[in-house]
Amino acid sequence: MPEGSNQEKTEPATPKRRQEAREKGQVAQSREISSTLVLLSGLGFFALSGSWMFLNLSEFMGGIFQNINSLRFDGSSVYPFLLEVLQRVFMILMPLMLLVLIAGIAANLLQVGFLFTGKPLVPKLSKLNPINGIKKLFSLRSLVELVKSVFKLLFVGGIAFLLLKGELETIPSLMQMGVGDILSFIGRVAFKICFYTCLALIILAALDYAYQRWQHEKDLKMTKQEVKDELKQREGDPIVKARIKSIQREMSQRRMMEMVPEADVVITNPTNLAIALKYTAEGMMAPRVIAKGAGFIAERIKEIAREKGIPIIENKPLAQTLFKVVGIGDFIPVNLYRAVAEILAYVYRLKGMRNTV
Repeated sequence: MPEGSNQEKTEPATPKRRQEAREKGQVAQSREISSTLVLLSGLGFFALSGSWMFLNLSEFMGGIFQNINSLRFDGSSVYPFLLEVLQRVFMILMPLMLLVLIAGIAANLLQVGFLFTGKPLVPKLSKLNPINGIKKLFSLRSLVELVKSVFKLLFVGGIAFLLLKGELETIPSLMQMGVGDILSFIGRVAFKICFYTCLALIILAALDYAYQRWQHEKDLKMTKQEVKDELKQREGDPIVKARIKSIQREMSQRRMMEMVPEADVVITNPTNLAIALKYTAEGMMAPRVIAKGAGFIAERIKEIAREKGIPIIENKPLAQTLFKVVGIGDFIPVNLYRAVAEILAYVYRLKGMRNTV
């Protein structure tokens, strides 16, 4: 069993975890908001343009019934007739369908922003597992969804019942009204029911969205081990990083040792420090430290210096100061010019004597 698999998820989700969930289509989204916004847009359309739609449909249907005696349905005329009917109906219903489509898209954009991913559509064999299906069927989430559906049905149904109950006294008088008045009554009552139903659905949608956000945050929570593993992935495994630093250090030391034969002098303290200096009057503004080290590295620098015949000068205060203050490849500071110049002058005298001999 993997380490940390039994740990409780107590840590908030990291930005990386949230981004991965979003890419998989796992976002906090309430279907109630979408359905409510679609219903509101449709209700608004009927309130503003319902009479226009009714008149167009009445005119179209009236034209068909008035000319029904002249219609001849044979093999060649049925298709053009049906095509014309579909075109007229589509043109009348197109504004409503377009508004509903925009409302549905807007509801999703308001909740999750622009998100396009095909990962939820990728087939997974785990979804075909009947055991997993049964677990989901009897899970706490399914129970919550069932309670929500029953509550919504009772809540909305109760509102519709109360509104209809208030109109029961008017229903007997409809027998003495004309068709237009009856249709007007039905439209008014239907609009009233839809309006108050929308108000109820707005409240339910807000509560459902808050619940979906809470559930989403709960699902995204991570164990302490998962947070540690992600930190390792993001910043690198400490063991690997230490190994990389070790390799880089070895390469740097190798390059430094290759520079030691070019030194003019090696200054020691004399036991555990060694600093190699190089100075060229034509190309350098001041002597430069081309290698330095302590312990084993210092011994290796002195060993190379002996092999190449480079003078090794013992000067404990100067060696300690150069080791602490000057980095590899840097020029010595001004306050050390005099001390280093004396050593270089001594070295040049030694070289002159050797050359004379």
